[in-house]
Amino acid sequence: MTDSAAPVVRRNDARHRYEILVAGDVAGFTAYRDHDGRRVFYHTVVEDAYAGQGLAGRLVTHALDEVRDNGGRIVPVCPYVKKFLTKHDAYASLADPVTPEILQWVRTLDGE
Repeated sequence: MTDSAAPVVRRNDARHRYEILVAGDVAGFTAYRDHDGRRVFYHTVVEDAYAGQGLAGRLVTHALDEVRDNGGRIVPVCPYVKKFLTKHDAYASLADPVTPEILQWVRTLDGE
C-alpha cells in the first residue's frame, strides 16, 4: 500500500523548477534555468507549514540526481544548494563555479 501523503518530487518545466508535493500540495520548490549547457539553481523555498521535515534535502537530492543521470552540470547560485553540496560530497563534482557573469544573468530573471 502506498502512502498518499508521502512527498513526491516533480520537474515543472513550464515554471522552471522542481517541486515537492505533500498530499498533492506544493510544499516547496527549487528554481532553475538552463544557461550555457548548465542547470543554474538560484532559489529554493519550503513553505513554513512544511518546515523541519527534510523536504528541501529530498527536493534538491532529486533534482541533482536527475542532472547527474543526464550527464549535466550545475551552478549553485542558491545558498541552500551551495550548502547542500558542502555536506554531500557525491554531488560536488557536478558543480561549476558561480561567476559574476552568472550572477548578473540570474538578476535578469527577477522580472520574469
